Amino acid sequence: MLTTIDRYIYREIAVPLILGIAAFTSVLLMSRFLKIAEMVVAKGVSLGDILLMIAYLLPSFGLFTLPMAFLLAVLLAFGRLSADSEVVAIKACGTGLARLLRPVMATALATTIATAYIALYAAPAGNTAFKALLTRTVVSQADIEIKDRVFMDTIPGLVLYTDRYDPVSRSMTDVMIQDERDAASPLTIFARQGSITTNMEQRQVRLQLANGTIHRAMPDNGYRLAQFDDYSLTVNIGNTGKGISRNEGDMTVAELQAGIRTPAINFRLRKEMEIELYRRSATPFACLVFALAGLPLGIQNQRSGKGSGFAVSICLILIYYILLSAGKALAGKEILHAAVAMWLPNIIFLLLGAWFFRQAACERRILPDWNHISPVKWIQRWCPGIGGRR
Repeated sequence: MLTTIDRYIYREIAVPLILGIAAFTSVLLMSRFLKIAEMVVAKGVSLGDILLMIAYLLPSFGLFTLPMAFLLAVLLAFGRLSADSEVVAIKACGTGLARLLRPVMATALATTIATAYIALYAAPAGNTAFKALLTRTVVSQADIEIKDRVFMDTIPGLVLYTDRYDPVSRSMTDVMIQDERDAASPLTIFARQGSITTNMEQRQVRLQLANGTIHRAMPDNGYRLAQFDDYSLTVNIGNTGKGISRNEGDMTVAELQAGIRTPAINFRLRKEMEIELYRRSATPFACLVFALAGLPLGIQNQRSGKGSGFAVSICLILIYYILLSAGKALAGKEILHAAVAMWLPNIIFLLLGAWFFRQAACERRILPDWNHISPVKWIQRWCPGIGGRR
């Protein structure tokens, strides 16, 4: 049964949690803003498709924004309660920190379940849908993008230039194509005439060229020249949208497990799949360890204001994801098992949070009280000869 204290803490956490999710999501979207603006202005992608792309990206953002926003919400909520001496009043009524932790852990559990759903189902589905929509956009815009005397790189792996383009007949005059799909042996094609067609069902772009030459750079530093009267160049962009740069982040849990068990798969790819599989299981539990660490830290941010809570949350988030990145690197080099590497940040923060909680329960400081530390006194403490009497 919910008590007055439970409802009060839920309200204190809810507002900064929602604002934190919105703020962190906006920051992550800003990193994609220039690319999205380019697609709208230069490539003529419709507003509806852009909104769909953003919607498909939101689950992958939520995998990071939910734990970060939850930690920020806990620090801000208990920082405010501590600054207004409400924590002192609650303790005076006989309520300990363990009792205050109950609604925080309940919120953390709900956030963990939401993050786990995103990690296991929503994010892979969103990434796959995003790339499928991007594939359809590339195919449908391939011929629309072509302009006279402008280099066009809409078609993956190709750069196309034409002196004249007729959008009605889709014909081109004086065409140059740089084909870099095979990095070891790129092609440069020149043709007097050409035309372009797209096949939405098969996800193909076909270039029909006439009266030209093909210049190929060979892997052994050789060079080959071929002339042609007619030449057809077909680019397959993928039948399901999964063929464009599909990686382990786009795979479902079942696909990852099947890939790991496949004997013929590349060793490096198998290792990346293992890391991704264990990362998806470990990352959602960051909310629970953040709850244990955030409550005592928030209580001891007494008169520091909201700025201090925000700074502490950013520092903890950076430390957590630095540890996660380090674990990924160690797992990739087989120094640590993938499961140990991905769960190591949670274990470290769990131990750290337990120590924080013990310090707060014993009324001991966790972090230095920077508001009462004078830089001059600090310097004189470590350098007694400076500023002394003569």
